[in-house]
Amino acid sequence: MLEPAYQVDVVVVGAGTAGLAAARRLASAGVTTTVLEAEPCVGGRMSTEKVDGFRLDRLGQPLFTSWPEPRTTPGLEALPLRRFAPGVLLHRDGHRHRAGTPAVTGGARGALHIARALASAPRGAGSARESRTGGAAVGAMDRARLGSALNRLAATPVERLLARPELPAAQALQARGLPPRTVEGFLRPLLAALLCDPELTTSSRAADLALHAFASGRLCVPEGGAQALPDRLARSLPPGTVRTGVRVTSVSTTSVTTAEHGVIRCRAVLLATGARAAAELLPGLRVPDFHPVTVVHHTTDDPAPALATGSALLLDADRSGPVAHTAVLSTVDPGRAPAGRLLISSTVLGTPPGAPGELDSAVRIQLARLYGTSTHRWETLAVHHTPEAVPAQRPPYDARRPVRLMAGLYVCGDHRDSGTVQGALRSAHRVAAALLADLGAAGSMHRADPAATVPHAA
Repeated sequence: MLEPAYQVDVVVVGAGTAGLAAARRLASAGVTTTVLEAEPCVGGRMSTEKVDGFRLDRLGQPLFTSWPEPRTTPGLEALPLRRFAPGVLLHRDGHRHRAGTPAVTGGARGALHIARALASAPRGAGSARESRTGGAAVGAMDRARLGSALNRLAATPVERLLARPELPAAQALQARGLPPRTVEGFLRPLLAALLCDPELTTSSRAADLALHAFASGRLCVPEGGAQALPDRLARSLPPGTVRTGVRVTSVSTTSVTTAEHGVIRCRAVLLATGARAAAELLPGLRVPDFHPVTVVHHTTDDPAPALATGSALLLDADRSGPVAHTAVLSTVDPGRAPAGRLLISSTVLGTPPGAPGELDSAVRIQLARLYGTSTHRWETLAVHHTPEAVPAQRPPYDARRPVRLMAGLYVCGDHRDSGTVQGALRSAHRVAAALLADLGAAGSMHRADPAATVPHAA
């Protein structure tokens, strides 16, 4: 039974994906939980803006059908997902080319499909000379090596991938002896899109995990916008669990102080905010670097972009402008745009160049090349810039950063795992397990601990 001195078992600070998923797991186990969110709505970076019938994601990171956590997290079992076309479209040397089409069954077979698609990718101006001078034999050897490497990667357990020798992803691609045309024409733009890291400074272990997910499944988005995921989690919680518009000013192992409602007593506190906000409440927590992301949303009634790309994710292998990848999202998920209109969402990685007006002009020029149509009459719906969009995962990369700081004080989020929705949900899974183990201990969960202090360099 709940001790009279306590108002709730666990206070979760932050109603993003990780906090809501952890609260859902705790509530399912009978733990009374309150989730406090400073913003007026849940979702955090997975928010979706509604404008004139359009649903515009702030960040718009795609999910993978092969990720286990979205399928197994309570509250998300029936989350409807809209899939992109298999693989991706590459724009290189003025042409679009489909590549990396994994099999539906995933696994090793999916990797072989990717290997074959990679082998047929455009080779640039020198390919004709290569084939006339014996380059075809070298190409066959490259294809065999790549097919073998991807086959092993798709079939390798995740724990073994995390134990591999570690380098920055860009260096690892070179060290593994892959053909430069494959690296520059496919792997670099693909990994930049999946990791939100245009320079590929990310750990090769995190890159391998991204390729593993790509080889084993399909890119997808939540139906109706990214916010559908946290909204579904929030609705699955007991009524009154989530309180928005509540700012937390300080925390301890047994209480949370808020600006609006004073002190809330509890048995444990879980910080599920972003890394910087968590460190403001607990000085000493490490704040990682971040990859900035800007998403530019356009609309048009011209069907040309949809005819050119369908429901595929389009990557610019030439890096001819600020856009790393783009898609006609209303073709992937028709509910994101009103009838008769297209929604084209384009992602700029890194710090956007120039002023906002200059960025939109540069984006339009590049999109005209990528889609092969005029963008002059396209309407700009929104430009969402997120300076701290994705935590950097540079070597050494720890995919299992501790979620238990001390008895009564916990932390979760993509900054404790991988910088993805999968990572946020997995950290929520881990912290819920730690909390349930501690709350289930006989007697006070703080009895054997020293006096509560602020953790350092966690």
